[in-house]
Amino acid sequence: MESLKAFPVFAGLSDEECARIDSQCSWRTYEPRAIILDHNEPSTDVRFILFGSVRIVVRMMEGREVIFNDFGEGRFFGELSAIDDGARSANVTAVTRARICIMPQSVFRQVCTDHSLVSMEVMKHLAGMVRMLSERLSEFSFLKAKHRLFAELLRLSRERKGAVAEGVQQRIISPAPVQSDIADRISSRREIVSREMKELERQAILERTRGGLVILDPDKLGRLAAEGWFS
Repeated sequence: MESLKAFPVFAGLSDEECARIDSQCSWRTYEPRAIILDHNEPSTDVRFILFGSVRIVVRMMEGREVIFNDFGEGRFFGELSAIDDGARSANVTAVTRARICIMPQSVFRQVCTDHSLVSMEVMKHLAGMVRMLSERLSEFSFLKAKHRLFAELLRLSRERKGAVAEGVQQRIISPAPVQSDIADRISSRREIVSREMKELERQAILERTRGGLVILDPDKLGRLAAEGWFS
């Protein structure tokens, strides 16, 4: 049975409390490439991802679109409009088939008012978003494209379990993103991404495998990214 109990943000609620909130929400399935929310639309509900993946794209002042992040199972989005009644600040599109719980603004606000644990989880989520936005805006303002690429590869990666070579913990991006998507994440061109990734492979920092992109030496990649702040 589909229930909000499956989401970490509601983990502190009882089954009865979740069931009451469930009854006030609706569910919808989105196919790949379907638009879930559009930039500047006036809706104010909050969406929770039961399964699947969605892509959040923000529009820069000059009109260019940049991929902000991909959200997967257990994540939620749309809370800004639910909080301040403003128009949507980003476009959200399904990357894979996704099952979404739709919570009306009034329900979301009441849940946050009644349950401090939920409010705290929402605040942690917002704090994480602000930190990421601040970090990326600084990179867009001060770093060259190749240094933004290095930083983004590290940000997208996770530890590769059981892969330690000469005392270095490898990291992996899986599945491997297409180069045009990486370019959209760092506001650059695919040709630049392709050239710089080939150079990372030549230096034995990056390796393409069936399982994804493996960062063989994360420390060295981190140093290369940091050099951008002083060049």
